[in-house]
Amino acid sequence: MTDWRDSSDSQDRPKTEEPLHTKSDSAQAGSSPRILQVGKLPMQLLDKLLSTLDLTDPRIVVGPRVGLDAAVVKTRDALLVAKTDPITFATDLIGWYAVNINANDVACMGARPLWFMATVLLPEGAQEELAENIFQQVSSSCSTLGITLIGGHMEITYGLSRPIVVGCLLGEVEEDRLITAGGALPGDDIVVTKGIAVEGTALLAREARQQILAKGVEPQVVERASDFLFDPGISVVRDAQVARSAAPVHCFHDPTEGGLATGLEEIARASSAGLRIEADQVPVVDECRVIAGALGLDPLGLIASGCLVMTVSPQHTRRVLAALEAAGIAARRIGKVVERGRGLALIERDEERPLPRFERDELARFFEESA
Repeated sequence: MTDWRDSSDSQDRPKTEEPLHTKSDSAQAGSSPRILQVGKLPMQLLDKLLSTLDLTDPRIVVGPRVGLDAAVVKTRDALLVAKTDPITFATDLIGWYAVNINANDVACMGARPLWFMATVLLPEGAQEELAENIFQQVSSSCSTLGITLIGGHMEITYGLSRPIVVGCLLGEVEEDRLITAGGALPGDDIVVTKGIAVEGTALLAREARQQILAKGVEPQVVERASDFLFDPGISVVRDAQVARSAAPVHCFHDPTEGGLATGLEEIARASSAGLRIEADQVPVVDECRVIAGALGLDPLGLIASGCLVMTVSPQHTRRVLAALEAAGIAARRIGKVVERGRGLALIERDEERPLPRFERDELARFFEESA
C-alpha cells in the first residue's frame, strides 16, 4: 500500500538529513536524475516537499509532516481526523483492505472512525462482477467497524492492469484525547501488538502462493498465512481502544509500508527521539519467519499492518500489557525511547547496530524482482 500519509504541525519539523537534488540541481551537477522506486517516497524527499507548505489556517491542529498518518482539524465541537490511503498491492479483498487500513490510522490518533469515501479505479475490460464485489467489500467492512459509507467515485480507467482503491476516512476525537506518532517521550517503553509482519505475510501467501510452494514451504503454512487478514487480523482499531482505556498512551503508530523498522523510524522522526530496540523481543510470527526466509525477505521491512506500536510510561506498561492480554490481543515490550542524539539502534546478542532502513517495502521489492 503506497502511503502518502504523513501529517502534523509544520513547526519543529526535523531538517532533511541528507541533501536531495531536484532535476535542475542534478543537471547542474552533471548527474542523472534520481529514479524513484516502487513504494513510498523516500523520507528525505517527502520532508523536502512538505516543508514548502505554508499552513496559516489556525483550525489545523495536525498538518503535513513525515511520520504522522492523518490530519486533524478543529471544529466547533471536537477534533476532526482525516486520513487517505490507496490500496495498490492487493487485488484480493481490495475494498476490505481500503476500509481497514484507513481505519487503523484514524484509530492511531485516538479517534473513532466514522465516515468513509472511496475512489475505485477499475481496469479496461473489467466485468460488472468486479465492481459489485469491491463495493460489497467496502460496504460490509464499514458496517463491521461502525463506519458509514457516505460517498465516493467508481470508474473504468485507461492504462491500468489491476484495480486501485483510494480511501478517505474521517473520524472524531475529543481535544484532550488526541494521540499522535509524535508523542513518544524519552524513557517510554515501546510496546507492540500481535507481531510482524501480519499483512505482508498474508499478501505473499495470497498473491505469490506458487513461488512460495516452489521454495519448499509446506502448504499448511501458506494456508495459515493466507488467513492472517482475519486471524490475527490487520485491524488495530480494537488494539488502540483497549490500550488507551487501560492507561495514558503517549504515542500510537501503525507500521504499514516499509515494515516495523520504517514505522519505528517514523516515530523517532515525528517525536524527535532516539530508540533502542531489543531484537530478541520483536515478535516475528512463525509463518512470516518461514515465508520471508524462503523468499529472502527481511521481516523488519515487510508491510506490517496488524501490529500496533505504542509508547507508554514504564509505570503503565504492565497495566497496558495486562489489558491487551485480557482482551485476547498478544502484546510485548520491545524496547525503549531515548534522547534523539542516541539515534536508532537494534540490540542483538549484547551488540548494538543501527536499526535497518528500507527505502522500499520488502513486498514491493519481491514483486518487482519477480516480474
